[in-house]
Amino acid sequence: MLYFKVNKIVRRIINQLTDKPRVLFLIDGLGALLTAFFLFVVLRNFNDYVGMPIWILNSLSLIAVCFCVYSAACFFFLKQHWTPFIIGIGMANLLYCVLTFGILIIHFPIISIAGIAYFLVEIVLICGLVYIELKVAKTIRKKKMELC
Repeated sequence: MLYFKVNKIVRRIINQLTDKPRVLFLIDGLGALLTAFFLFVVLRNFNDYVGMPIWILNSLSLIAVCFCVYSAACFFFLKQHWTPFIIGIGMANLLYCVLTFGILIIHFPIISIAGIAYFLVEIVLICGLVYIELKVAKTIRKKKMELC
């Protein structure tokens, strides 16, 4: 029952973002900014409770800032041809998740439970966003083909 309700909500979100793909870049950019803030400010200051090396937190936050800039540029300057840019940020987000998961595996012995929990939650949230981004791109492309 819960699955069907969640599925219905996700489909509604995808339909709304298909009509306003610009908003998807706003959501992605704000999420990347939030990630950068948590990695660079919060987790670095509480690193004794997280256990991830500082240089990795810095590197991941720099990647998140780059994603934020990309999404903000798309939000402000892109007027049409959304699909390749949505696919681009979706794939970049997916690669970020793979990288983060790989770092978790490599540094597993030194990362605390709180650190593991933070990064796993982040991966799940970003993968959910990637799913929505790729579905929106597919739906936009499908609608464009129907018009031709």
